[in-house]
Amino acid sequence: MKPNPFLRFRYLCLLPLCLAVGAQVISANQPAPQGPVSYSSVNQLNLLLSQLEQASQAAQVDLAKLRIEKWKTDSGSKRQAQGNMESIQRNLQSALPEIIAELKASPENLTSTFKLYRNLDALYDVFESVAESAGAFGSKDEFQSLENDVSAFERARRSFAERMETLAGAKEAEVTRLRTALQNAQASTPSEPPKKIVVDDNAPPKKPVKKKPVVKPHANTASPSTTNPSTTSPSTTGTPPK
Repeated sequence: MKPNPFLRFRYLCLLPLCLAVGAQVISANQPAPQGPVSYSSVNQLNLLLSQLEQASQAAQVDLAKLRIEKWKTDSGSKRQAQGNMESIQRNLQSALPEIIAELKASPENLTSTFKLYRNLDALYDVFESVAESAGAFGSKDEFQSLENDVSAFERARRSFAERMETLAGAKEAEVTRLRTALQNAQASTPSEPPKKIVVDDNAPPKKPVKKKPVVKPHANTASPSTTNPSTTSPSTTGTPPK
């Protein structure tokens, strides 16, 4: 029975977003640690990738030895087998090395791990078809070598499915920890109720306030105490003697 991690992966596609949001919210109260990848995890990945690369090299050698043109079948079946063989070779020479390099750069990345698993799943299906055709129409040696290659890819596929499930469990635990920290941070921060603003549509409009004019001071005028010549008092000089 083939392992089926697709349902779990659909949920895990949201994990990076959840982790980012949770870390941003609680950053002011509790920093989210970003520890390095454990040695055991990297060691396990390196072992799996080494086995996969050896299986890929052996498969390429065995595919190059096939003589599909000599198979005892019709030309249509030969063309189909030839096309499948060339598709497998292109994948092993180009697509698979790129995915392996991507996973080595980010050993616990779920997206890269799933991409490799999906590629192995496709390789296994096509490889199994070619091996069955070799067993039906080709030589015994061709069938035996391809059957060994199919078994190697099946083991690799199963191993990466188990690793992906382990990483998924670790990510779920991380999300649970962040969710708990977020809830604790929200509980410790008192929240003020929002202020209500009441608008009365029936209230009369307010009259505009008129500003008083500013009186500017005038220029200086003559002093009101200035003597009027017409009201000058008579001379105080005495009248001449008779």
